[in-house]
Formats: sequence, structure tokens, C-alpha cells
Amino acid sequence: MFTSLPRSVRRRALPLAAALLALAGLLVWWLVPFGPKSPSGHITFSTGVPTGVYQRYGELLQKALDRDLPHVSISLTDSEGSQQNLDRLATGEADFTVATADAVAQYQRDRRPGFERLRGCARLYDDYIQLVVPKGSPVQSVADLRGLRVGVGQAGSGVRLIADRILAAAGLTPDVSITPVPAGIDTMPKLLEQREIDAFFWSGGLPTQAVQALSERLPVRLVPMDATLVRSLHDVGESTRFYRAAVIPGDAYALAQGGNPVETLAVANILVTTDAADPDLVEGFTRTVIGSRDRIGSQVHPAQLVDLRTAIYTEPLPLHEGARRYYRSAKP
Repeated sequence: MFTSLPRSVRRRALPLAAALLALAGLLVWWLVPFGPKSPSGHITFSTGVPTGVYQRYGELLQKALDRDLPHVSISLTDSEGSQQNLDRLATGEADFTVATADAVAQYQRDRRPGFERLRGCARLYDDYIQLVVPKGSPVQSVADLRGLRVGVGQAGSGVRLIADRILAAAGLTPDVSITPVPAGIDTMPKLLEQREIDAFFWSGGLPTQAVQALSERLPVRLVPMDATLVRSLHDVGESTRFYRAAVIPGDAYALAQGGNPVETLAVANILVTTDAADPDLVEGFTRTVIGSRDRIGSQVHPAQLVDLRTAIYTEPLPLHEGARRYYRSAKP
């Protein structure tokens, strides 16, 4: 027994025993992981058309996620836009995506497959509706598009959804009053330059690189869309209440606007996943989205508008539990 040893021996043994206990504790701490387990696995993030804001945002976010979630491999996949992105989530082709609030609401209203499984992670930045025409065009309002060839976005895009609604609100029948051209932002500027279309709609953050680059090659301008259109859109139904009157600042596209602000509509973008996503992964993903705002925003201006105070408002989607966990931990 330890107590039967001489007192002098016990005095010498006590520090040694304490040291051994400390060493054992250190080994346990090193060998046995404590705290939350780091997420791992492979996920797919559905973005948007090449040269669009979704695509560039996704590329930069991927780099941030590689740093913050080292055990998670992330693949990006192009898409036509919001509507196709939601389809991919619902069918399991993608794990995370970005979609506009109006597209989400329409998906729910149509009760598309998997609509009840969609969950929000964060409200991101607003998309601004942009109607681009050559500077010398006679088009002064949406109603003036009658009889013209108009780029309206691809079938699976949020652009197509809002373009059809704006045309109808202005008294035009989308497939009758105009010649709709189903092209994306990756091709519409070139089509306008080559005079294969007379105008195009785009819904994106400010400034959108493709529109900026076009304004540097071709004299173009933005057609205003006033609050009357917003009121007409709100009369359509529940899924259109997410549009709001907005103003494109005069310096968004300096060459196209001559420093003048332009009235338009805006709609929020939401980072979306499903209820099947791992809460630890969603928590880490959401943390990176908020934490990387300034780094990404230095290259993609709309990302500067991601705000912790408003990110939690993902209506019409309920928050995913993992995102809710992050916002609780991030409270000041």
C-alpha cells in the first residue's frame, strides 16, 4: 500500500504521480476528440449561368468553405437560375443553392415535388431587375417592348419568371406581344450587340459584370420600371409580394446611366437547402457565408450586403435547424 511506504518516499512519489496523471490527461485530450465533430463528406452547390452573380459568388464561397470545412469537398454546377436550382435541390441533384424569394414562393404555390422539404439558411443580397436597351432605342417603358425581340432568360431561370410577370403587369402577353428569346446573361449582351435582340431583362446583383462589360463596349441604357408595376405585380397573388420598389444607384453602371438613378424592382436572394442536410454542416456553411462577406464582397459587390441582422429572415422558407443554431451562437 502507498500509505505503508516511508514518509520521505511518499513525499518524493507524490509529484511523480501528479505528473503522470497530468500526462495521462494530456494523452486522453489528444487521442479522444472532444466538442462538436467537424462535418465531412461531399456536397454539390448549384449556382447559375456563367458570368452571372450566382456563379461568381459560388466560386468565391467555395474557396472560403474549403478553408473553414476542410473535411467537406464541394462541387459547383452551372444552372439556368433559381427555378432549376430548386428543382435540383428537390431531386437530390444538389445540396445547397441560391434562389430568389419569388421563385421559392412560386415553387411552393405550385406544390412542386419536394416543396415541403426546402429550408432557408440565410437571406443574402437583393437582385435588381434590369431592362437593358441600346442607348438610341425608342423604348422608354416596358409597354414599349410590344413587337420587339426581347431576351427574357432561360426557362429555368428566375429572370424568366419575373420578366413574364412584368410584361403582363405592363399589359403585354409574354409569348404574343413580343418575340421572347430564351437566353441567359452569358449570351444576351452579345445578342444585343449583334442586333439579334432589341432588349433584354436581367435580374441580378449590382453591378452585374456582364452588363458592366457590355456598357463599356456598346452605348446602352436602363429602362425605368416605376412603383406602378410593383403594385400591379402585388395584385397577382401571394408569390408576388416579395417584389419591392427599388432604385439602381447612379454609379452602378456609370456609362449606361450617366450618373442618374433608375427606378426598378428588387427581390431577395436566399441560400437554400433541404431538411435532409446535416445540421452540423448547415451550421458551418452558414457561418462561412456570414464570415466571408467582406472577402467575397471585395470581388462580388452584392455580397457586401449580406448582413447578420437580416440573414435570419428567409421567408417564405423556415430556417434549417443548423442555421438556427448558428444564429443563436452568433448573438452579441
